[in-house]
Amino acid sequence: MKTITQFPRIIVENPDVGIEMPDGCVLSARIWLPQDAEKDPVPVILEHLPYRKRDGTTARDSLTHPYFAGHGYACIRVDMRGNGDSEGLMEDEYTEQEQADAIAVIEWAAAQPWCNGRVGMMGISWGGFNSLQVAAKNPPALKAIITLCSTDDRYADDIHYKGGLLLNENLGWGSTMLSYSSRSPDPAIVGENWKAMWLDRLENEPFLPAVWLRHQRRDAYWRRGSVCEDFPAIRAATLAVGGWGDAYKNAVSRLVAGIEAPVKGIVGPWIHKYPHFAVPKPAIGFLQEALRWWDRWLKDKDTGVEADPAMRLYLMDSAPPKDWYEERAGRWIAEAVWPSEAIGQTTFGLADGGRLVEGRGALAPLAVASPQDCGMDGGEYCAIWLGPEMPGDQRADDAKSTCFDTAPLTASIDIVGAPVAAFALSADRPAAMVAVRLCDVHPDGSSTRITYGVLNLCHRDGHETPKAVVPGEAMRIRIQLDDIAYQVPAGHRLRLAVSSTYWPLVWPSPEPVTLTLSGGALALPERPAGSGDESTFPEPEAARPWNTQTVRKPSNSRTVERDDKTGLVTLAIVDDFGEIRDADHGLINGGVARERWTIDPGDPLSARGLTHWTSTLSRDDWSVRTETFTAMRSDATTFHLSGRIEAYEGETLVFARDFREEVPRDHI
Repeated sequence: MKTITQFPRIIVENPDVGIEMPDGCVLSARIWLPQDAEKDPVPVILEHLPYRKRDGTTARDSLTHPYFAGHGYACIRVDMRGNGDSEGLMEDEYTEQEQADAIAVIEWAAAQPWCNGRVGMMGISWGGFNSLQVAAKNPPALKAIITLCSTDDRYADDIHYKGGLLLNENLGWGSTMLSYSSRSPDPAIVGENWKAMWLDRLENEPFLPAVWLRHQRRDAYWRRGSVCEDFPAIRAATLAVGGWGDAYKNAVSRLVAGIEAPVKGIVGPWIHKYPHFAVPKPAIGFLQEALRWWDRWLKDKDTGVEADPAMRLYLMDSAPPKDWYEERAGRWIAEAVWPSEAIGQTTFGLADGGRLVEGRGALAPLAVASPQDCGMDGGEYCAIWLGPEMPGDQRADDAKSTCFDTAPLTASIDIVGAPVAAFALSADRPAAMVAVRLCDVHPDGSSTRITYGVLNLCHRDGHETPKAVVPGEAMRIRIQLDDIAYQVPAGHRLRLAVSSTYWPLVWPSPEPVTLTLSGGALALPERPAGSGDESTFPEPEAARPWNTQTVRKPSNSRTVERDDKTGLVTLAIVDDFGEIRDADHGLINGGVARERWTIDPGDPLSARGLTHWTSTLSRDDWSVRTETFTAMRSDATTFHLSGRIEAYEGETLVFARDFREEVPRDHI
């Protein structure tokens, strides 16, 4: 990445500007803008997050916002109420209050003497979500957004549920937010009131894993903030960006197809990171691309963005399975319109002998009964921490699944879009699931997961009104796998792996299940083969990196433990983020996240999830620490959750609070 230190306009920065909301709550904002903006007003770019501008997102903020400011924008990075250095209390994600606050900030910004009255909004993940949600409310000054690694459907494509099944990330991310939002504001910003603010937050901290678990079907809770409910409501020009290694890849296609305002999509090989510093490489000049977007819609410059292809996608070459890639070979492809008429469909049928054949196949009834630890090589649901989080070699999970293979391909196949698996099947229990993985089987037998999908069979007719499976009754089901762009070369085989469990990605059914397959097909979206890049991006640029000093180096590990006496299998994850000191204002921040996911391969009710986060803040003789814990188990009818916050000033415990929740299982 090229560091840019000289910009067209001189930048000034204010680390803390109070913006008062209509109810009197004051939000803390960090603002970068051109020094002469009052003489030559500029548009605003807003990022509105709960992740702490003082320490949580400072690394990426330092690369991004001064870059935009130096090119003639005022960048406002706001801590949401109840987080970082802002007043108020945290209630939940994507609330009406959150959106109202963002709109109030937009109105405040548009009225400033240094603003030309136009505003853009951007963000990755949470900031990508609320950019879409605020755009759907159409504040007059908001003219454009850039949404990255986000979704239009809070139920189908967030960290809570997938295919109507409970994602374990519901507990994992809930515990992350318990740690993030329970941290203290910085006394250097908020003054002597820091401790009262902190204790108020701790006393009112929501236990989000239970909040989300109370909504196990796609009800009004999830429809609120899901912009797929009304795509035409979005009138701001929208650039949607995603990554094939990210959990939110599917939304880009839907946004580009559904939004009627000017809209474009970009999907690269990346995990859950901004594309100018994301991995796997190649990274792209995202900030230059963003400037083209902002300049067109906020400054009326002709930058050519309207002539860009509707979708620019990175077609990944086949690669041996690894749990971490620094780089993915491939090429950029472009589609002028989306959906693309150039992408056809190739159908394969399930056939006896574990074969996947072109056209229709004939299949005698075949049982699928996977052990509960099938899925241990599935990687993280949302790879984010830059550790060994990607799906590894799938052979161990393939052995616990029922697999169908093609013959070695005589020509390469470019898969671009969402493969669809359809099955005729039955299940022997009233609650059951199916997981489907599409794999690239190399000549040496190794197996790379291309894409996957899961479905709660109680949701076979929709996510709003689940109904129990009738044991033994024939069902016809359809599973849309995640979007992908992947080239399978000649000589390799395609494998469709079907399992009745997928741990620890999703919570298991309450009883061991046997599925009986009596037929099925795989529809592949196939794009005509090409050669060479069809689209290009400049090399990454960014502003000067965050000036820090390392106090403790980071490390991470991901190990599978098998207890020979009990038979329990545990995935143990430790992400030590180390500690760093801000060289300018001296705040030291650090953290350690620990997760343990345990199951007996023969007993779904043995499933356990445990998390423990440590978060630290210090400067000179001031130090605070939070220890947060969560746990989840279930019996046949009920989920049992617990949590705890411990807060320390120095080594003195100043606050402790326990959570206990029981939530009935609703067709899961």
